Amino acid sequence: MSIELLSAFITFAFVSSVTPGPNNLMLMASGANFGFRSTIPHMLGIGLGFTFMVVLVGIGLMQLFDAFPVSYTALKVVSVAYLTWLAWKIATAGEPGTKQAGGTPLTFLQAAAFQWVNPKAWAMALTAITAYAPSRDLAAVAFVALVFGAVNLPTVSIWTVLGQQIKRVLTNPTRLRTFNATMALLLIASLYPVIVT
Repeated sequence: MSIELLSAFITFAFVSSVTPGPNNLMLMASGANFGFRSTIPHMLGIGLGFTFMVVLVGIGLMQLFDAFPVSYTALKVVSVAYLTWLAWKIATAGEPGTKQAGGTPLTFLQAAAFQWVNPKAWAMALTAITAYAPSRDLAAVAFVALVFGAVNLPTVSIWTVLGQQIKRVLTNPTRLRTFNATMALLLIASLYPVIVT
């Protein structure tokens, strides 16, 4: 990979990882509701889960979508349904430490598994393999996955820190409920590109 192509890929990995999407909105909500330390497994699950996903997409899953286009439609339906449920859970979460808290941060495995129903993660993985590992040979796919893994973790951490800082403003239950409802609505809004394509 040339220096120019590598620079373009790193820029793509950074921009696609740091911009709003289901992972980042959920991390911001988790940072605000549970704090940075409790959200570390969630962040690691995203970083490593997405890296693993890129490898599997590159070495074979793209061919499945090529051969069976209906599988992509099925994935979209499952993704929209699951993200809608997660949005509901975020919207109805109560104040941390109360009986109404309604949840805990995602675990490492839950966050890693979430990548498989995250439409933005699929779009990022498919675009990265198509544009930067078109040969789909194992070395090229592994390189793309490793670069994404190296870029992804620091960028998603920004959203957790942002959520943790926002917590200073969420000093009463009404503000927290408003924040959680806003995060839930933004999560639903992030599905718009998936629904219209």
